[in-house]
Amino acid sequence: MAEMNMSFSNDMGDEYQKFIKRMNPPRVVIDNKSCKNATVVRVDSANKHGILLEVVQVLTDLNLIITKAYISSDGNWFMDVFNVTDQNGNKVMDEGILDYIRSSLGPDSCCSSSMRSVGVESSTDHTVIELVGCDRPGLLSEVTAVLTHLKCSVERAEVWTHNTRVAAVMHVSDEEASVTGSAVTDLERLSTIKKLLCNVLKGSNKCRGAKTVFSHEAIHTERRLHQMMFADRDYERADDERFHGKQKPNVNVANLFDKDYSVVTIQCKDRPKLLFDTVCTLTDMQYVVFHANVDAEGPEAYQEYYIRHIDGSPVNSEAERQRLIQCLGAAIERRVSEGLKLELCTTDRVGLLSDVTRIFRENSLSVSRAEVRTEGGNAMNTFYVRDASGYPIDSKTIDSIRQVIGQSILKVKGSPDEGKSDSQDSPSRFLFGGLFKSRSLVNFGLVRSYS
Repeated sequence: MAEMNMSFSNDMGDEYQKFIKRMNPPRVVIDNKSCKNATVVRVDSANKHGILLEVVQVLTDLNLIITKAYISSDGNWFMDVFNVTDQNGNKVMDEGILDYIRSSLGPDSCCSSSMRSVGVESSTDHTVIELVGCDRPGLLSEVTAVLTHLKCSVERAEVWTHNTRVAAVMHVSDEEASVTGSAVTDLERLSTIKKLLCNVLKGSNKCRGAKTVFSHEAIHTERRLHQMMFADRDYERADDERFHGKQKPNVNVANLFDKDYSVVTIQCKDRPKLLFDTVCTLTDMQYVVFHANVDAEGPEAYQEYYIRHIDGSPVNSEAERQRLIQCLGAAIERRVSEGLKLELCTTDRVGLLSDVTRIFRENSLSVSRAEVRTEGGNAMNTFYVRDASGYPIDSKTIDSIRQVIGQSILKVKGSPDEGKSDSQDSPSRFLFGGLFKSRSLVNFGLVRSYS
């Protein structure tokens, strides 16, 4: 009965939001004339909690770069102005993209779901697996080996690491199903997958906090990763070694007492999707942005937010202020792509991801971030890798790995640091002719260790 009441309440809430939108339809104006180096997108709509995140999510999911933004949502009306460019820094002239922005944020959005962004993925054809645990070298290799052994094909995945923790969202299909691309539905099999993956995440030291969850709802992967790491309290843990000796984001929170606002200022190196990451965190922490100013036209980004808690109060204590600073700092750091960028593009096959990550592991490379996707039968994967021992990556190691996987299949973006001056044996000693061929999970010792 409680679930029925909650469902009814949610339905009523959705209908009320649609009614408000119909009475006050949002308006989107796209201007390619007034600014010489960016497309100006103006959005006016009825105000509601989370509306800023919805707008930013639509723009960033289209891989647009937000160089400037002005936000005002005091009262019942929401007004935003964004200066955006494409990935090459040019104005957005593609009519297909401009029409999508209009339909997603304009009056037509009144009749669509609030989960309207291109980055929101349905899980009807796949089983979505959410993983959280202690990060360690070779973890992704072990996880994908288990999935391959259990006849699960990874169709899409995104993996983040931060402060010794790892979070992953994986879309897998059932290789044993009669229909290609089907979700895993057998409850006993799902239980086995969960048990083995939890054991892998815990590792030999039985690290606390390992979690495996199956999801059957449409999700936005990047927002979900933020939520998972926030719930895991990664912001409280010891600093990630990647940031030792490096400039950390400058986050400050102060109260504007005469206006009952808390003012959040952020200064850090600019990068794609930075605004999404900070707005996502503020929204999930139940803060409302009333005014904001964003400037990211140079190498440094500056963001200023005037916020209150959803109950109308500003930041009330020093403990809350410190927590907000920690959480925003973590949100900025999670997506920082430390390490050497490797791009893999080849015909997809069962066990491909397991084989590739095994080669990384056997050559002492640790994956700090990964994006995996399959389109039209082709695997297009991006990995950020580091030396597992913290040393600069030897270019000979990368050359050897590329020879095994294929020079045209695995490409290096950037240059590996030339660094090891000692005469240690190269990790390429692990490579031999048949290494890239699929092997049974028993060979890894995973069945014996984790079953």
